[in-house]
Amino acid sequence: MDLGIDFPVYHTAYDTYEWMAKRGDPTFQRHVAAAGIWGLLALRLADDLVLPFNYTSYANELQGYVDVLSNLLSGSISLYPLFSSVQALHSVAKDVQTEARDLKEQETERELQALRMRGLNDRLMLAERGFLDADGLQGRRWFKHLVYGPHGDYRSKLGFFPGVADAMMSAESRGAKERGNEEGNALIQHEIWRASRAIQRAANALRGDVFSQ
Repeated sequence: MDLGIDFPVYHTAYDTYEWMAKRGDPTFQRHVAAAGIWGLLALRLADDLVLPFNYTSYANELQGYVDVLSNLLSGSISLYPLFSSVQALHSVAKDVQTEARDLKEQETERELQALRMRGLNDRLMLAERGFLDADGLQGRRWFKHLVYGPHGDYRSKLGFFPGVADAMMSAESRGAKERGNEEGNALIQHEIWRASRAIQRAANALRGDVFSQ
């Protein structure tokens, strides 16, 4: 969510109530607004017949992230796995979007329609789980999401693909990119493959294929 303004304080997980009451949000109006937004989202999720998950938009965002990486990484590192998996997700997401629209407009037996909606909702829900990896991030196994998550190095400005971001910072700290260090590039490539497999799992789940964690 973009509030349209920049916040001068660098984010932290250690803000105290005293700091928030005096500096961060003295009136707590932003907290109330954020709680209201989350409440509306919860109602939307609970009331819609079909979960309002737009994986087409998700795929477009992922493509943007891959484009950013293509400008940051050397040509010796292949982004084809990410391009391929994002394309697969985008393709199946368009089909699911059409399926959801048609299902809402169909005049079929209520019981049959309910079963089809249940199946579609299950796929929409399971697709997000596809982005999780049982092994988690390198050195921080408790973080399982391979698309979004906190980066391990505060200097990293990438807000996506945390495993790739960590590998890039690790390589940079050793001067790997400048020297064309094979070990550093191999680590980055490994994380790219992990992220691409996660995206492919999401695409498979959205299609209705079974995936394993």
